[in-house]
Amino acid sequence: MDIGSGNGYPSASLSNFAPHPFEIDGVKCNSMEGFLQSLKFESIDMQRYVCTLVGKAAKKKGRGKNWQQKQELYWNGNKFKRSSNEYQQLLNRAYNCLFKNEGFVKALRATNGATLEHSIGKNKQSETVLTRQEFCSRLTYLRDKGELPEELPKNNNKELDLKFE
Repeated sequence: MDIGSGNGYPSASLSNFAPHPFEIDGVKCNSMEGFLQSLKFESIDMQRYVCTLVGKAAKKKGRGKNWQQKQELYWNGNKFKRSSNEYQQLLNRAYNCLFKNEGFVKALRATNGATLEHSIGKNKQSETVLTRQEFCSRLTYLRDKGELPEELPKNNNKELDLKFE
């Protein structure tokens, strides 16, 4: 099943563009895309604003932010190296928070064990805040096993292979 905002249910409802509100660290997010794009901004006030955005508006706000050069992202006053274990743990926490949204969970369960894919996503961590593999493995793990692990094994600054097996 190819996850994408232009696809039918449940695929479109699992897209990061879908308006599934959740809260992380006391910050209200109206979509996962808003949260992900907020990570490109060092300013906490700007992060909170971007978290309120949904879909294309969130994507547009983060476009043009040159985080790739330094490979650094930000959340709530903290700096994260894109390739770090700490960043992966932040993504896990965010998806665990999203997993509390009933509409998201209903759509996830409606995939009925299908293999989840994201054909328009990127594969390299250095090019995107969430790779295809990071995205699909988290959705699959949540669907099949529930909450994502809070702690991950040390990665020695190599790209993580998040299959959660």
